[in-house]
Amino acid sequence: MLHKMIFALALAGVTAGAAQAQTAAAPLPVPFPSGPQATPQTGTSAPQAPGQPGSSNPQQQGELVVDVVGGVSAPLGIAIPVMPTSEVVNTPAGRTDQLGQQLAQIVTTDLRNSGLFKPLDSGVKPVLFPEVTAPTFDYWGGAGASALVQGFIRANGDGTLTVGCYLYDVFSRAELARQGFVVPPSEWRRAGHKCADMVYSKLTGEGPYFDSRVVYVSETGPKGKRIKRLAIMDQDGGNHRFLTNGQAIALTPRLSPDQRSIVYMSYVDDRPAIYVYDLASGRQRLLVPNTNLTFAPRVSPDGKWVLFSMAVGGNTDIYRVPLSGGTPQRLTDSPAIDTGGTYSPDGSRIVFESDRSGTQQLYVMNADGSQQQRISFGSGRYATPVWSPRGNLIAFTKIGGSFRIGIMSPAGGNEQLLTDGAQDEGPSWSPNGRVLMFFRSSGGGNGRADLWSVDLTGVNVRRVPTVLDGSDPAWGPLRP
Repeated sequence: MLHKMIFALALAGVTAGAAQAQTAAAPLPVPFPSGPQATPQTGTSAPQAPGQPGSSNPQQQGELVVDVVGGVSAPLGIAIPVMPTSEVVNTPAGRTDQLGQQLAQIVTTDLRNSGLFKPLDSGVKPVLFPEVTAPTFDYWGGAGASALVQGFIRANGDGTLTVGCYLYDVFSRAELARQGFVVPPSEWRRAGHKCADMVYSKLTGEGPYFDSRVVYVSETGPKGKRIKRLAIMDQDGGNHRFLTNGQAIALTPRLSPDQRSIVYMSYVDDRPAIYVYDLASGRQRLLVPNTNLTFAPRVSPDGKWVLFSMAVGGNTDIYRVPLSGGTPQRLTDSPAIDTGGTYSPDGSRIVFESDRSGTQQLYVMNADGSQQQRISFGSGRYATPVWSPRGNLIAFTKIGGSFRIGIMSPAGGNEQLLTDGAQDEGPSWSPNGRVLMFFRSSGGGNGRADLWSVDLTGVNVRRVPTVLDGSDPAWGPLRP
């Protein structure tokens, strides 16, 4: 188990496409797929065409709202038909008609996985290209949909793809939102995630989170000889790729806020140390070049600092060091084991775990190490704390007969356990602070583990697909 490995260390001595994606996947105005072409303008929404069917009425917008708590027990019926194309064209990503099917499936899966939406069966009627902006509201209402997502895909002369996405309120017969995305063929899946994000945000009032990535530890092999290597994927398991070859064990990866690098612990030459992996080049560098054990790295919200634990003379404390490298600065000074520090979203405070009271408990302190105070007082032990992006909650692993994922306020109140698995640990927040990803070890002592997610209701628990076994996920920020 991860928490045991990290604490044992203390006791013992204790993308090449990032720049491209930023430009290529930016929302662009989308002309109507039929009729006169609209002139592109600055912004994320296409200009309205007078008299165009489906045009929104400002008084009608916002009537359809999803209850983010009650919606889990009564998810909103939503139709997401296949996205048609104006012309079937072969592209490096596939034929445009096939991509239209896959885009609709991505949007469907994202919204279904949120637990707040109930997509209609895939056998819904096909949508013709001119219907994208002129929905047959009577049909969709009769089919049980309260909301409708329609879109299109078009191959452009410069090799890019344009994907349009439209959200409608079926009963008020109003267009609620629209966005368009011009992407290279290699980034077509992101257009689907961004479409789902638009729908989710418009209907729930919450921030988006589907267009994001997860870095984690991919595992394989028998217990005791597990191969553990870094891997990265979209939050739904797509676009998976391995980053390290498994010759050295990799643990506790964390993506930097600018998504250009990953900090993690590796057992190069059988000695735990922190490394920085550059996603563009694939090169790695040692962060703290000394003979002391360093582990449990976490990057600050501004991307300037790395929090980590270091064992010096048999004592483990929390330090910080510039991400670019430099001299570590000590933040805690206790004879106990202090580890697992993570920043608040504004970077002003740090939550960490310590056994200074006799058992693992949670503490908070200012970013400079001052005003350290305990916040966990329930039964059992607490580990792997992480601050919510919203700043209002801290997630943790609760240890007491079993391992469960829980949340509490930064002051330590309102503790709530969200999972009931026997071996759930290592929570990581989605970019909008509504969902937690964690890993669940299987029974039988075979060493296997899988990634799972749970939302703040504790009801929507699901397994996250990975190529091999997976552990220690770190959910990155929303992609630019």
